[in-house]
Amino acid sequence: MERRRNTIITIGTSFALAMSIGIGAPPAAAAEDSAPSAVPPVSPTPQSLTRAGDDAVVTGRVIVVAGEETDPAARDRLVRELKGHGADRVDVVAPESVPRAASGVLTVRLGPATRSDIAAALGDTAVPDHAEGYALRVTRAGRGGRVTLGGTDAAGQFYAVQTLRQLFVRTGDDGWKVAGVQAGDHPSMPLRGTIEGFYGQPWTHAERLDQMDFYGDVKANTYIYAPKDDPYHRGKWRDPYPADKLAELGELVDRATANHVRFTFAVSPGESICYSDPADRQLLKDKLKALYDLGTRAFSIPLDDINYTRWNCEADRAGYGEPGAGAAGKAQVDLLNDVQRTFVATHEGTWPLQMVPTEYYNHSESAYKRALRETLDPSVEVMWTGVGVVPTQITNEEAEQAARVFGRKVFVWDNYPVNDFGNTSGRLLLAPYDKREAGLSDHLSGIVANPMNQPHASKVAVFGAADFAWNDLAYDARKNWRNAMSYLAGGDPAATESLLVFGDLQHMAPTFGDTPWQPQAPELARRVEQFWKTWNEADRDTAVSSLRSYAVAVQRAPATIRAGEVKAGFTADAASWLDATELWGEAMVKMLDALAARQAGDKVTSDRLLAESGESQRQAHALRVDPPRNSWGKVQPKVGDGVLDTFLAQAEIRLRLWDSAGGGENLALEGTASASSVEQDLDRLAPRHINDGRMNTRWASGYSDDEWVQIELATPAKVAAVTLAWENACAVEYTVQTSQDGESWETVSTQRPDTCGTDVVRVTQDQAVRYVRVQGVERRTTWGYSIHEMGVYGTPAP
Repeated sequence: MERRRNTIITIGTSFALAMSIGIGAPPAAAAEDSAPSAVPPVSPTPQSLTRAGDDAVVTGRVIVVAGEETDPAARDRLVRELKGHGADRVDVVAPESVPRAASGVLTVRLGPATRSDIAAALGDTAVPDHAEGYALRVTRAGRGGRVTLGGTDAAGQFYAVQTLRQLFVRTGDDGWKVAGVQAGDHPSMPLRGTIEGFYGQPWTHAERLDQMDFYGDVKANTYIYAPKDDPYHRGKWRDPYPADKLAELGELVDRATANHVRFTFAVSPGESICYSDPADRQLLKDKLKALYDLGTRAFSIPLDDINYTRWNCEADRAGYGEPGAGAAGKAQVDLLNDVQRTFVATHEGTWPLQMVPTEYYNHSESAYKRALRETLDPSVEVMWTGVGVVPTQITNEEAEQAARVFGRKVFVWDNYPVNDFGNTSGRLLLAPYDKREAGLSDHLSGIVANPMNQPHASKVAVFGAADFAWNDLAYDARKNWRNAMSYLAGGDPAATESLLVFGDLQHMAPTFGDTPWQPQAPELARRVEQFWKTWNEADRDTAVSSLRSYAVAVQRAPATIRAGEVKAGFTADAASWLDATELWGEAMVKMLDALAARQAGDKVTSDRLLAESGESQRQAHALRVDPPRNSWGKVQPKVGDGVLDTFLAQAEIRLRLWDSAGGGENLALEGTASASSVEQDLDRLAPRHINDGRMNTRWASGYSDDEWVQIELATPAKVAAVTLAWENACAVEYTVQTSQDGESWETVSTQRPDTCGTDVVRVTQDQAVRYVRVQGVERRTTWGYSIHEMGVYGTPAP
């Protein structure tokens, strides 16, 4: 403390001396027109941000007024931002050492909001009475300007600087000014950030360090270290960390602290601990103490994903009774209360203990939850994932019910954008953070997002989660999504737009069930729907030209992302998906050009372009995520699946059936599907998925050759073609059959495809039929038959 004060006074004295002998007039930038600019977007969204007057010009020299109680991290970041936005020289002075000539340059005051000079400069700008809050005011003053940043605590000062960072605006000659605004701001939720709690390859040390800086930028104050595949976190929890790993954790604690992030150390002993054993309890506390000695002040004991219907030692049976939910609750509470009361509460500066219950995924009453509610120390934070491990939504009512059954506000472990489970195979999850209800700040103690194995790509969703937790009542998912992409792009407009196009193709957000909680490629789907509407209305030239411009944007997005200001870590995380996107975009452009050529009567060119599109699709299908970070391994990177590939398949069918069906509509979509069987009677594999227009669903049969699936058409029709988009479990041989009554069947085609792909089967039949069936003859695998989509093209009978 003494050393810091002397440094500030020395700098201040040096600057005062320089001013007394004359440092020259401010540079020309100080004379710039400072008329109010549009207020730049700020994320997280402040509780209050309004125009206060003219913009303040960033002069060549800037004075920063900082005292002994100024947060060093906030001061250092402030100086860095000023130098990055036009200041050639930044002089840090003590409040009592501000030079008389300061009126000609930009002066920035930073420190506690109660400091006399800051309180005076803030004027009528309200200072929040809230932890981590701040007030900010920017005003024009003569040729210079004044920026005042007052925090209710050190974190508030740091967050004031993070808001100021986003208020710089370029002037016409590449100078900078600061938007003339005032703000009074504070977080709505006390805990905000991430939990590194996924299965699979943990993040590297360098990636974690980068994450701490990112969390500082988005005002997230919590990082929970809980990687499932760190052996010392779970399986080897009793063992101390090796010296080299402990040194890394110490550096990570320091980086987190510098960004006002609580490094929260988690140990998960539930697979093997003997709850009643004093030796095991001491080993657990020793593990926590090692991190406390490194500077850690927040701790968690996750007890998720364990079997609580058996004991790990006979002593627990004697101490807590026969194994079961209620007994497990008592044993866990006994352990947690001991850690909270004899370790956490007895070590200076610690935050309350956090825990993850074994029943973390619902809000129903149970003997386990009753034990926690009635006997767990009230200061312990209880984590909860929402209703379902990957919830489609989190509502105020659900959160309130969770608070009732656990006996306290819950701390949400949000399993988005984590991609470590089967339904996320091959996916980056880049949809915005969404479907969490405004008002949750009244019912939760906080939210931490569980990110992907890909740390840099995870920033899109985490950017949103931090914004929501800061000010849930003002959160706008779509605006936040654009702001997140702009952040990743370093503010570059072209790269931002390309990231939005790319993110749309990675918009799918799966759950553990069949229905995703966010759809795939909503913008592309909207454009494709409009394309077919316009096409079917016979305005085909307009249809092609409108969609082609977006297809070109898809094709060019990867190159723009890689060539622009986008952070290198993101392009590394997304490399396989960027490669695939370029190929899928190329395939789409070629397909649209093939449609245009055929419409113009040039079948030769159309056929060539169709073949080229097919080759691009083949190459895209052959790509693999390599090297893989996820437990799902080397798989095909999924890009706009169910939308982009469906469009290409439908467009190809129109081209191949140009003469016989005239590019007509798919009659199967209005029909009713049925089948001989469904694999394991799973609803997600039911026949209705074969004609739902989606390539990410499918029908699958039982495990025999003699299986079939059929469509009953809405009205009888003369069928020109049947299309089948096979999954990997396809047929060596099958027949296509038709019927007028569903009883008598006629085989109209026998097929022996070389590979599993999309088959287009032409049908020459004069009579109208009501039923179309695909009858299996021989399977290619030991599984049944599996088809994503079946199409029926033709002309309804008059």
